[in-house]
Amino acid sequence: MMTIKIEGLSKSYGKVEVLKNVDLQISTGLFGLLGPNGAGKTTLMKILSTILPWKDGQVTIYDYNLLQEGDKVRELLGYLPQHFHAPGQLTGREFLHYAGSMKGLSDKKERAAQVERLLEEVNLQPQANKKVKSYSGGMKRRLGIAQALLGNPKLIILDEPTAGLDPSERIRFRNMIEKLSKDYTIILSTHIISDIESSCEKVAVVNNGEVLFQGTTESLAECAVNFVWELSVPYAEYDQIEKEHVVIASRREKDKIVFRLIAKGSPDTRAIAVEPMIEDGYMAIISGVMK
Repeated sequence: MMTIKIEGLSKSYGKVEVLKNVDLQISTGLFGLLGPNGAGKTTLMKILSTILPWKDGQVTIYDYNLLQEGDKVRELLGYLPQHFHAPGQLTGREFLHYAGSMKGLSDKKERAAQVERLLEEVNLQPQANKKVKSYSGGMKRRLGIAQALLGNPKLIILDEPTAGLDPSERIRFRNMIEKLSKDYTIILSTHIISDIESSCEKVAVVNNGEVLFQGTTESLAECAVNFVWELSVPYAEYDQIEKEHVVIASRREKDKIVFRLIAKGSPDTRAIAVEPMIEDGYMAIISGVMK
């Protein structure tokens, strides 16, 4: 079921155009929005969350016209901004009760049940009675994820949700949204490839305010077919290779460096063609190698 339709959406700050004629269709499930910092992802998330106004284009969310019926969309929405802040003088539990009240959870018993369940799911139960100002960055991020899920929203927008989370917290988060994605529409905006690779079936790549790709994660990887190479060179050639080629990754093997590269043709007689992965497809698109 298609739940979000974006047509010709543009947004400018003064003379700077940060979104350029964006067209996207998003269905129920987990959708990844992938792009480098400054690509326009956060601006798009703020528009979908009814925070930012715009003039050009049309957005429909669950059959509501976002421009005219933003209040209806807000009733369906759970949102984690890129920079999440909570009042430091409140405890984690107090803040979630406050956020739940703001979302219309007036039944105290139901609100308490949701708060306790979410504290458990984001692993904040042991720190629930501590003040937010004493929380680490990762703990505050987990609190932000919990508040976004209060009220069982049909549309969940998460902007860089795993920033600051340690590996175990990131796995817990992925498992949690994987379960939710069966019944809800979840937009995961990130520049972390592994978050998309492990969780999302559908993805869009955004750069410089434009949608450069939309499709499955499998088809994103296929964008780099015949463009991915491994090249093993002496360590002395490290700087030269990095300067002349689009490098995806490198690893050291004894006295040599093995590079994973994106290139239209064989970058070197020593290079070997390899099967592409999602990260390769993303870099092939972002770097412009495919043009």
